[in-house]
Amino acid sequence: MKRSFFQCVAGIVLAVSFQSIANGEQQRPNILFLFSDDHALNAISAYQGRLAKIAPTPNIDRLAQEGAVFLNSFCGNSICGPSRATILTGKHSHKNGFMRNGNRFDPHQWTVAKELQQGGYNTAVIGKWHLNSDPVGFDYWEILPGQGNYYNPVFIQKGGKRKRFEGYATDLTTEKALGWLSHRDTSKPFFLMCQHKAPHRTFSPALRHLGAFDDVTIPEPANLFDDYANRSPTLAQNEMEIDRHFDWAYDAKVRKDERGNITLPKPDRYGTPEYNRMTAAQKKTWDAYFGPRNQKFLKDYAAGKLSHSDVVRWKYQRYMRNYLSTVKAVDESVGRMLQYLDENNLTDNTVVIYSSDQGFFLGEHGWYDKRWMFEESFRMPFLIRWPGVVKNGSRPTELIQNIDYAPTFLEIAELKTPSEVQGRSLVPILDGSAKEWRQSLYYTYYELGEHAVPQHFGVRTQTHKLIYFPQTDKWNLFDLERDPHEMKSVHADPTYRPIRESLVAEFNRLRQVYDAPPLPRSR
Repeated sequence: MKRSFFQCVAGIVLAVSFQSIANGEQQRPNILFLFSDDHALNAISAYQGRLAKIAPTPNIDRLAQEGAVFLNSFCGNSICGPSRATILTGKHSHKNGFMRNGNRFDPHQWTVAKELQQGGYNTAVIGKWHLNSDPVGFDYWEILPGQGNYYNPVFIQKGGKRKRFEGYATDLTTEKALGWLSHRDTSKPFFLMCQHKAPHRTFSPALRHLGAFDDVTIPEPANLFDDYANRSPTLAQNEMEIDRHFDWAYDAKVRKDERGNITLPKPDRYGTPEYNRMTAAQKKTWDAYFGPRNQKFLKDYAAGKLSHSDVVRWKYQRYMRNYLSTVKAVDESVGRMLQYLDENNLTDNTVVIYSSDQGFFLGEHGWYDKRWMFEESFRMPFLIRWPGVVKNGSRPTELIQNIDYAPTFLEIAELKTPSEVQGRSLVPILDGSAKEWRQSLYYTYYELGEHAVPQHFGVRTQTHKLIYFPQTDKWNLFDLERDPHEMKSVHADPTYRPIRESLVAEFNRLRQVYDAPPLPRSR
């Protein structure tokens, strides 16, 4: 029987389609989400911050060169677990139920991973999870328990089995992610969340990177010795200062057994859990690096050669060298993942995103943690490469937030976003079709006294920020154009009255839009 022309064409199309599936090619893009923990914008050279020339991140920067780096990207709650829950749900903390570290993520609620899985994507999460429940919506998962460890870490594999692996967490996470990519179901597009522990405290570098920044003096922020004047009195009560709260053994890597009869000032609370996990060979490498440097410091300290400010500056340099050295392995990981895409003809059809759960203080205000609504903590990196859609080297300035990630993933995957999601897809910004965008962001912090950082809530526009501290029933207002380092609240300044009133109104409007719970009462 002769076949019609249309039957022949249809047969060819079907054959090509089946061959494309066999070759792992899909019309819908793959999504590779590369995620780190506590990666400050100042430690990503694409953001051109104060450490850009000291500590370049060439592989992360490649995403900026071949895609976009968002200059006004923020979290909704600057703490690890809540940020991750927000990314999965597209909802603020009070809506997804994960308001504080230590909460348990409700696995029965809607997540973007479930939606992508049901929508035909092969899904996986590998690395840090930190949500106190097993991942859901993933065909494959292998995660670190809790915070995880840097050296010789344990991974929990799907099904609950725990296994310890020798090596460095960032490298192991990368290798596991590459392994999954190599054995995935190529008949489907993939959604892979490759999530690193680094550079989270205790800022422990890969042994190959010890000494990477010994030849440079890390520039200090101008407010390293902030006295916390002219702002909420709660700032001075914090417990996250390099000066008063940076642990000698845990953070500064000066173990008690190295000190002899030399007594260092408090604090010294947590010991050396990462060092204790090392093999004898790993400890030998560690000791060969830190040992002589610690002895020099201890000798100078015991001889009275170091003033109080000298000690703070020494701790700052030690902190920054370790932190930036820890970042190096993350940047190498990004390079390995991009290389895999290049070598397997996946680059053109894979959207690659690099982000972190929030920002981090690198000595600004004298701090080393996050939590506060101040810029260094509130900002989170967001870089994206989408060949054929995102213009190379673009630097969007729109205000975006981590509630926007889930709807962005869904629009990339050509799936609908449920009405319960509170974020907005970034695709209109990425492809240049956005006609209007939000003018303000809502922020919450619900932790109960961790690091003595009080609960606080706020609103930010392109030019100003208003923060409410319910513990004292006080407000701070910052003019971000005149005071980008947030050193003085102008809330009481009568010339700012119109701005103050408009921000209070916007704060209340956003609380209504996001269906926020009542604010805590002052004590």
